[in-house]
Amino acid sequence: MSLIGGNNLIDVDLIYKKAGIKEGMQVADLGCGSMAYFSFPMVQMVGKKGKIYAVDILKTILETINKKIRIENVENMQTVWTNLEIFKATKISSGSLDLSLLINTLHLSQKRADILRETIRMMKKNSKLIVVDWKETDLPFGPPPEDRVNVENLKKAGEKLGLRFDEDFSAGLYHFGLIFSKI
Repeated sequence: MSLIGGNNLIDVDLIYKKAGIKEGMQVADLGCGSMAYFSFPMVQMVGKKGKIYAVDILKTILETINKKIRIENVENMQTVWTNLEIFKATKISSGSLDLSLLINTLHLSQKRADILRETIRMMKKNSKLIVVDWKETDLPFGPPPEDRVNVENLKKAGEKLGLRFDEDFSAGLYHFGLIFSKI
């Protein structure tokens, strides 16, 4: 089992398994972070005919990822700078993604419905969205309790915006996982 973080915070292998990543898929890691930790392994999973979009709002993060892309000669991964809170701001075509990942991203914003709306715009019909974020538990680490995502509110918001809730799972001791499909 591959775990991310010093305290084994997220079960990465379980997330990949739940995602059902296949060769040829178009996948966006939305809010990929400085290491693009989920993006780089997916490059192999989608193969040469697939594409990985490493998406973030911080240009410095994307510059670091672009260096690694060049060093490792990765041909099927592209960085995308955007503000996910703005509808149609992301330079990924509408209806083009087979899989979208929002991993430890939603707690960073109070405009979660806007992020969902922009994510859904990019998704193909029947494609998957996997959301992983901090559980609403009081911990001495992680984001403050008031910034954590309420799972029931997220499910309701997703359904109002055109998603079908499919499954919830434990993504680690401190993280929940939700799987949605675009209707």
